[in-house]
Amino acid sequence: QVQMVESGGGLVQAGGSLRLSCAASGLTFSRSDMAWFRQAPGSEREFVATITAPGGSRNYANSVKGRFTISRDNAKNTVFLQMNSVKPEDTAVYYCAAWPAYESKYAYWGQGTQVTVSS
Repeated sequence: QVQMVESGGGLVQAGGSLRLSCAASGLTFSRSDMAWFRQAPGSEREFVATITAPGGSRNYANSVKGRFTISRDNAKNTVFLQMNSVKPEDTAVYYCAAWPAYESKYAYWGQGTQVTVSS
């Protein structure tokens, strides 16, 4: 059974930093592309960042490029999102997602962690 558990969310002031973690189990993590998405109230879920397996190629949404960094630790089956210079518009529920090599989509999702940025 695949489990994805996010942590690290919370309340942060604008301009501050936050680091999200997502621990995965039940899948071949090192062969899974990993990503972060977010969903703000009243909005659709949107892509934030992705990191491929195992080479670690990264891609970011324009809205977070230069401020957020995605990384992974294959030994710990964990993906991270370092959020710097956060803005109130970054307020959302953040979800991690896994795209295993044998799938054709992001097949597994975490339950989400709330990030709130105060101005």
